[in-house]
Amino acid sequence: MTDRKTLQLRDSSDDAEAPALKKKGRGWEISESRLDALHDRAREMKRHASPAHKALAERFAKADLGRYTFKRFAVVGSAIVDFNCHNLGMAIVIDEDGDDEALNRRRDKSLESVGIRVMHIKAADILDNIDDVLARITAGMRLRIADKKTRHAEQKQFERDARAEKERGYRKPHADN
Repeated sequence: MTDRKTLQLRDSSDDAEAPALKKKGRGWEISESRLDALHDRAREMKRHASPAHKALAERFAKADLGRYTFKRFAVVGSAIVDFNCHNLGMAIVIDEDGDDEALNRRRDKSLESVGIRVMHIKAADILDNIDDVLARITAGMRLRIADKKTRHAEQKQFERDARAEKERGYRKPHADN
C-alpha cells in the first residue's frame, strides 16, 4: 500500500514574515500540484461549510451587489479565504473557534502585501445578528470602493504628469548657429 500524502505547513512563529508573493500568472509561482490541492481543499470546505458560512453565503446570494460579487472559499495565492470579491480586492474571513491565529496572521500579511484587504468576522456574530454583520461588510465595501477610486485617480494623475514630463524632455531648444 502507498501512504497518502497530505499538505504540510511549516512551523510559523509570531514574528514570521509573510512569504514574498510574486503576482505572476495563475498561481503566483505556486506549483500546479499545490494549486490543485488548494482547489480540492476549497471544494471540500464548500461541501462541509459551517452554519455561519452557510448563513452569510445565503444572504450574499440574495443580495444585489451589482458588479461586486463574493466567491465562496476562494483560492487567493496560496490561501483559501471564506469569501473573496476580486473586483474590490477584499476578502472576508469567518473566525471560527479553534482557528490557528499564527497561520491566520501569516495569511493576512501575504494577502495585504498584494493589496487584498482582509475583514474578520466572528462566526457567533453572523449567527446572532447577521444584519449588523452585513452593515459592517457594506461599510467595508464602501471604504474599499473609495480607496480604489482614490488610487485610480492618483494613477491617472501620475500618468498625465509622466506624459507631460516626457513631452517636455523631448522638446529640445533650437540652436541657431
